[in-house]
Amino acid sequence: MMMSLSVRKAFRVWQRNFTVYTKLYLSSLALNFVEPVLYLAALGLGLGAFVKEIHGVPYINFIAPGIIASSSMFAAIYECTYGTYVRMTFQKTFDAILATPVNINDLVAGELLWGATKSVLYGTIIMVVISLFGLVDSAAIVLVIPVLFISGLIFSEISLVAVATVPGIDTFNYFYTLLMTPMFLFSGIFFPLDTLPPVVMKIAFFTPLYHLVNICRAFSSGNIGDPLDLVWLVAVVAILAPYPFRLMRRRIIK
Repeated sequence: MMMSLSVRKAFRVWQRNFTVYTKLYLSSLALNFVEPVLYLAALGLGLGAFVKEIHGVPYINFIAPGIIASSSMFAAIYECTYGTYVRMTFQKTFDAILATPVNINDLVAGELLWGATKSVLYGTIIMVVISLFGLVDSAAIVLVIPVLFISGLIFSEISLVAVATVPGIDTFNYFYTLLMTPMFLFSGIFFPLDTLPPVVMKIAFFTPLYHLVNICRAFSSGNIGDPLDLVWLVAVVAILAPYPFRLMRRRIIK
């Protein structure tokens, strides 16, 4: 029997997570903020001293939009893997929530919305930082904010599928090492993919971070970019949508 989904109850789950976050945000914000800034400084300034320009753009300006994309990705991924797993397994937060009128679909929807919100939050913070450093050429970069929410839903969906299928929390090591790290390295953040074998480009096309990087880079330079990137992200959100609900229901009920 298919459960209904209440937007109001899903929002209550989101609100619960947001309330908890407001009490812990300083440590969380610092950890999620420092890492991308270190990448930007170490690679943009360090490696940038040797790699002067890519496609006519200074190297640090080339990688800066990609750091926005990767920061938003990891914010959603961390929240909806370790964060969700801890709430479900160790803190028993899910048990308490499901003892209320909130059902599993509401709970999963709330987790997805919260992951997408974290994606927007951290992506926007990095966007502001690189703008203050003069690494953005156009105010059109603000148009990336709703795109961060869309891509954040994808990363949250992937993460909840992982939560629903891993046998234990240690297994997330495989998820990060075999999926997230290659996506991070081969999404066009640090170098153009057209310098690699064509098969790498074809594989990258099927990863959400690749399309998000393209959109961030286009908006950063004041261009519209390829509309296919946005269409791809929206389509994947819809395609993946049923799986977190189905698999998390199976995981929680067992």
